Amino acid sequence: MITSLEAIVLGIIEGVTEFLPISSTGHLIISSNLLGIAPTDFLKTFEISIQLGAIFSVIFLYRKKLTSDLEIWKKIIVGFIPTGIIGLIFYKFIKQFLGNTEIVIWSLALGGLALIIFELLHKEKNNSLENLEKITYKKSIAIGFFQSIAIIPGVSRSAATILGGLLLGLHRKTIVEFSFLLAIPTMAAATGFDLLKNAPSFSSNQFFVLLIGFVTSFIVAIFSIKFLLKFIEKNNFIGFGIYRLLIALVFWILII
Repeated sequence: MITSLEAIVLGIIEGVTEFLPISSTGHLIISSNLLGIAPTDFLKTFEISIQLGAIFSVIFLYRKKLTSDLEIWKKIIVGFIPTGIIGLIFYKFIKQFLGNTEIVIWSLALGGLALIIFELLHKEKNNSLENLEKITYKKSIAIGFFQSIAIIPGVSRSAATILGGLLLGLHRKTIVEFSFLLAIPTMAAATGFDLLKNAPSFSSNQFFVLLIGFVTSFIVAIFSIKFLLKFIEKNNFIGFGIYRLLIALVFWILII
């Protein structure tokens, strides 16, 4: 059983890592392992569900754009389609690997290496798309396919979508913001589908623990989003790549 304190700790970790290209799922899985929390079905649902708290922070921060621009919603939904289909097909296969720390560690390391190599080779073009309104439906669905790579635990949805967007010629701030928005239907669907299947078996105390993790991740994620938007004004993602390699090494020593 997850305690209230553990729910707060995991909520903080989720809020910090959800939108950074370092894999929130990977950090939650390994943190749960280090905290000695048994890998139950409830833990897996908890790790999926508290991500919805972080997603609500996006809705809160971008509420004006989301309520005034229907075209943005259309592109978000189009971008979600590949992940929605692939996630639905491979749901059972994916969930059985959520507690596999070796897969997470390898994904963290390889993803970190990919970030470093990409940033060393990538040169952002002067004519890159600089606002969300100019993202085409074709690019939206292509970014959705990149996002679907993150069904592998530890890959990072944020990293996959951001690198995909940069490859497609989007401005760094534009793809980071689109990645935020694309998380709304993605995580809402993942959480809703999982809760629909598993919620009837949860106790009132377990729902309370879920609520604690949800609220914590919501609050912390607001600051994490603001940090990332400020960070990318003058920095690339090499630092996150190095971090992924180092944390993968630390986790390997501590766990494996």
